[in-house]
Amino acid sequence: MAESLQAPPSVMLVLHDVAPETWPDYQPFVEAVDALGNVPMTWLVVPDFHHRNALQHAPAFCRLMHRRLAKGDELALHGFYHADDGPAPRTPRELFMRRVYTHEGEFYGLDQAQALQRLREGLQLFDAQGWPVAGFVAPAWLMSEGTREALRQLPLRYTSTPQHLYRLPDFAAIDAPGLVWSARSAWRRGLSKVVSDWQRRRLASANTVRLGLHPVDMRHRSSRDYWMSTLRELMAQGRQPLTKSAWLDRQLSR
Repeated sequence: MAESLQAPPSVMLVLHDVAPETWPDYQPFVEAVDALGNVPMTWLVVPDFHHRNALQHAPAFCRLMHRRLAKGDELALHGFYHADDGPAPRTPRELFMRRVYTHEGEFYGLDQAQALQRLREGLQLFDAQGWPVAGFVAPAWLMSEGTREALRQLPLRYTSTPQHLYRLPDFAAIDAPGLVWSARSAWRRGLSKVVSDWQRRRLASANTVRLGLHPVDMRHRSSRDYWMSTLRELMAQGRQPLTKSAWLDRQLSR
């Protein structure tokens, strides 16, 4: 117990939207992280990204995921299609959340039965590959109440939002603040840097900091370099890199 209480602060490196077509975006960055030494990552894997990346048709990518697991990384389920294909929005709030905030909130409008079916299909795919899975992260972190009820019925340990990990099945919240960029345009990247710098100062004494990366971040030098320099700096400050599951284990041992 005393040993766990004295554990160093941590940093979690989380790669979102992982799929065969996004791996080329991530590859140079991942290779650079590997060169730093032992830096485990959490990969949020989409079973069929945008209906055109079915993992069962991508054996080379699946072999890559096996190698990452063997290296000590973690794979988590990240939606199923990562695309919002539901009926048209019916309210102003739905219109904003599903068409302005994001077009990828796949689990925002699903009822319990729909969410449970899609989650089970994703878990079955992971099981068929022999991939252990402890966590689910909804695309854009958007979950309907039906999705929350479905998650309570499944053998998963956690889900997450931008500021918390939630232990399942009771949805007990644990503070796990994160940094994330919106990198689709130059002004968004500029604003993201300002906000992230402010958040880093505010989180200087936090138990952990999550770095939430997206494929689009990797396509721009400013955002790609920001993530690498931030990871280096946080590690130099004594933060230990952990996967989400490893960090959760540490919290539960306190």
